[in-house]
Amino acid sequence: MRKSPLFVYMAAVFAMFFWSLSYIWYKEVFEFYKPITLVVGRLVVSSIFLFTITGAMGKLTKILPGDFKLFLLLAFFEPFLYFIGESFGMTMVSPTLGAVIIATIPLFSPLGEYYLYKTRITIMNFIGVLFSVIGVAMVVFYKGFGNLDANPIGIACMFLAVFAGLSYSLALRKLTERYSIFTIITYQNTIALIYFIPLFFIFEFNHFITVGVSTRTLIPIVKLGIIASTFAFLLFMHSVKHLGVTKANAFANAIPVMTAFLSYFLLNETITLVKALGIGLVVFGLFLSQIQQKRVKNIFAFIPVGLITRARLRKNE
Repeated sequence: MRKSPLFVYMAAVFAMFFWSLSYIWYKEVFEFYKPITLVVGRLVVSSIFLFTITGAMGKLTKILPGDFKLFLLLAFFEPFLYFIGESFGMTMVSPTLGAVIIATIPLFSPLGEYYLYKTRITIMNFIGVLFSVIGVAMVVFYKGFGNLDANPIGIACMFLAVFAGLSYSLALRKLTERYSIFTIITYQNTIALIYFIPLFFIFEFNHFITVGVSTRTLIPIVKLGIIASTFAFLLFMHSVKHLGVTKANAFANAIPVMTAFLSYFLLNETITLVKALGIGLVVFGLFLSQIQQKRVKNIFAFIPVGLITRARLRKNE
């Protein structure tokens, strides 16, 4: 049965909306817990939920012996290294800045693919990266280059998450040929949880015991685990299935914009003109990076033809 186009597009929009909300929920959790505690809680909720779903649907398959090392590497990059960068970074930067930096992952993917798989980099990929880097700089330095409105360590942590996300996408390429996306996300979250548990007991267990557990502390973690780490991902995979990777990824351009608006209304974050223009440049750069080279040539070829046609019409008049 063919899916309604409206339902497919709405699935993509809601996935982006849920991921935008996750940056708000980070701030809610940090009122009580530290970053590693947040990640452990998020992964526990997500892993239990995913094992239940994949088990009930019969989607979970065993890992082949030769692929176990690749799964360990995959989980190391994301969620482990990615969440370390993102969770610690979000304690030091605003939700809008965090979303803008993370949104650059698709931009740098062609560079990684070129290095590992010799995939050709187009001029639009390069221009898109350039525009988005300028946009990120405007969001970071919107008060002027002498006034950095974010902790440099926080910015470095967010770019660590970008590196981890890029490495993850490159490692994921091989596994998607042999495993369903349900199997991959379930195992990677579980392995990452094993990575995080020793860090949790060494660095944050005493703080967790001091804070304790309550409904108020658990709600944002449950929202991150189920909505951001599970539902959003499933909705996005549904849109990829029916729209294709390129069209579905285009919706990710809206995440920085959605996060900026949510931060403005829910966290009273200030959105200045320079910051808004910077967000716009990041989104514009993302769109440029996804434009096919042939379409660009057709657009530029149409411009002189249109001018010549108008000139001839004026001459005939």
